Amino acid sequence: MDYVLIERDEEIAVIRLNRPEAKNALNLQVIAELGEAADIVARDPQVKGVIVTGGEGDFAAGGDIKEMATKYAPDMLTAYGADLSGFEKLERIPKPVIAAVSGYALGGGCELALVCDMIVASDTAVFGLPEITLGIIPGAGGTQRLPRLVGPNRAKEMIFTGSFYKAEEALAMGLVNKVVPVEKLMDEAKALLRKCTRHGAVALACAKASVNEGMNTDLYTGLAYERKCFSLLFSTEDQKEGMTAFVEKRKPQFKGR
Repeated sequence: MDYVLIERDEEIAVIRLNRPEAKNALNLQVIAELGEAADIVARDPQVKGVIVTGGEGDFAAGGDIKEMATKYAPDMLTAYGADLSGFEKLERIPKPVIAAVSGYALGGGCELALVCDMIVASDTAVFGLPEITLGIIPGAGGTQRLPRLVGPNRAKEMIFTGSFYKAEEALAMGLVNKVVPVEKLMDEAKALLRKCTRHGAVALACAKASVNEGMNTDLYTGLAYERKCFSLLFSTEDQKEGMTAFVEKRKPQFKGR
């Protein structure tokens, strides 16, 4: 891969955008490589959690406007529509995924952060969906994932105005989980991720699937899905270990099966 790096820190995989000359703008190749990276970390049994990040300068400044400017509707429905599966692959990784955002996360960059389970932002982070200023709308999930996260009114404000929002504003609206100094960004993201990954991997995967599926359906269908996941976990070794450890007043030793 040319523009996406995969780094390892023990059980954490870091998917890092590496196109600094273009402020990590998301062209077709970058999006395809993000999907490839998602497949790699999802299949790696040694990886318990994932961080998606850019550099200290920028997370991702948006889609590659130079690449898109001369395209027509059929181009966007075919090549771009197919390649956006890279975002969906990231969203469906059956492990906790945290976006560590510094600098600009605009347009497609903001939408990339939205496919992650949580967002940790540095105090230099700036979020926005400025597509309206280009005569288009968000096309990689912004009109769908953002309202589910911050509510339709705040999402419409962001989308309709194309305004930029600093990290603290994004925190106040519920877009991000935590804001930290830029030099502590990766440490905080890893610390939050490790709070998750110390628990059973099967339960984490089910919890993620249950939340994501529930957001895409009605309450009672979501409750039924949750009940199935809850019940199936009683066939895992981790459930037996977790409850036995509770009774015996010791820390559980989860094995992810």
